[in-house]
Amino acid sequence: MNPWPKHPVIYEINTWVWLDELSRKYEKPLTLAAVPPEEWDTLSSTGADAVWFMGVWERSPAGTAIANQNKGLQEDFRRALFDFRTEDNVGSPYCVRQYGVDKHLGGRKGLAVARRELSRRGLKLILDFVPNHVAPDHPWVIEHPEYLVQGNADDARNDPVSFVSVGGKVFACGRDPFFPAWPDVLQLNAFQPGLRQAVIETLADIADQSDGVRCDMAMLMLNSVFERTWGNRGGQRPATEYWVDVISAIKKAHPGFLFMAEAYWELEWQLQQQGFDYCYDKRLYDRLEHDSAENVRLHLCADLVYQEKLVRFIENHDEPRALSAFSPQKERTAAVVIATIPGAKLFHEGQFEGRKVRLPVFLGRRPDEPVDPDLPGFYRTLLKAASSEGLREGQWQLCERTGWPDNATYRNLIAWCWRSVGEYQLIVVNLSDSGAQGHVQLPWDELTGKSWQMTDLFTGQMYERRGDEMCNPGMYVDLPPWGFHVLTRWLPIE
Repeated sequence: MNPWPKHPVIYEINTWVWLDELSRKYEKPLTLAAVPPEEWDTLSSTGADAVWFMGVWERSPAGTAIANQNKGLQEDFRRALFDFRTEDNVGSPYCVRQYGVDKHLGGRKGLAVARRELSRRGLKLILDFVPNHVAPDHPWVIEHPEYLVQGNADDARNDPVSFVSVGGKVFACGRDPFFPAWPDVLQLNAFQPGLRQAVIETLADIADQSDGVRCDMAMLMLNSVFERTWGNRGGQRPATEYWVDVISAIKKAHPGFLFMAEAYWELEWQLQQQGFDYCYDKRLYDRLEHDSAENVRLHLCADLVYQEKLVRFIENHDEPRALSAFSPQKERTAAVVIATIPGAKLFHEGQFEGRKVRLPVFLGRRPDEPVDPDLPGFYRTLLKAASSEGLREGQWQLCERTGWPDNATYRNLIAWCWRSVGEYQLIVVNLSDSGAQGHVQLPWDELTGKSWQMTDLFTGQMYERRGDEMCNPGMYVDLPPWGFHVLTRWLPIE
């Protein structure tokens, strides 16, 4: 198996919805085994390195029935899909009945065909793993109730939202400690030794079918978090960490297998230390959406070793669609940021076309939406840059920027650069809704003594600047609100 590239580009697809739309497009039912070659070619043309097929595992009929009785979810479904029908609720992909590919999607054989087609085009495959909970009809509930956090009759009577009776036993519903319990799933016990071994066996089977996993709410299985959430219900705290045990066992048999953590609460570094190749960078997303340019810049001052193992995004299935969270120009600028800094880059199917409806993961169908006429071309150009050798193998560095006593707008500018053999890239963004001017100081002494021509990747405009000036006091930049430069193809002028 070819190794993962540095700073991979990952493309998330809602598998059920994607196949539903392809089935309508080709006017026949399609599974992963029967996707036409031109559709695999389309995925390959995005410039992604990997496809994350979100939601391939068998969904729970019991969980679906619970969701159909949940008024809040029903309202969410109707907000997203004005003509919602009960059959559109195909069940949550994170209420897993068992880790077998859903027959509706083509089963294990269909996934194998899809993986082969992706591999032929140089694309890797990522699947889900949900460590924190399982569906109430998962086989472990009956066969291995000791794998789950249990309660008693008093718990079920006094707190029916958090404890349910299944098969004559009382189980805790899965939860995040900051929110009410999820009613459709049961909590796994991170401290139970038998569970850890069963998880290793489950992941070993997943590793035979894919190149990596995205681990849902990975921080909930940290010893400290689990103990704080469940107290003594989990039993004695183990001497070892869940993820250290699990990841090391899988990596021993599958050295190139990638672990990506959905992670929050400033626990990314801890999860990286326990073996994760990449962790979500939700803090950057929040800062891009709400904070000042200076706070974004300070975020990018973190240690490079840490940053290179973060997943940068402005959209995924848990977040609002980018074009509904950001203005059109701000979305483009935020996308330039996440695509041209170190780390993995995560994009979401529909993002390139400008979809605005955030679809609940329960739904197997989504509404039709118009395609933004300019956005696909923008993303094609951006992903080509993100997957270029210069932004993969080059040396990355933040650039200093300065202004004048009577003009502090330079604080809204952030700049960084990449240098590789014979190649330079400079990215400057204005993260504000007003114009910004300043000097961007380049750290490359070899620029001095000659003039240089560079080309803006998106506009095609060429600029000429003297190297001495670019190094000190810096290249003069004047950007409109939410403007950006991606300057490439640096050529010396004799």
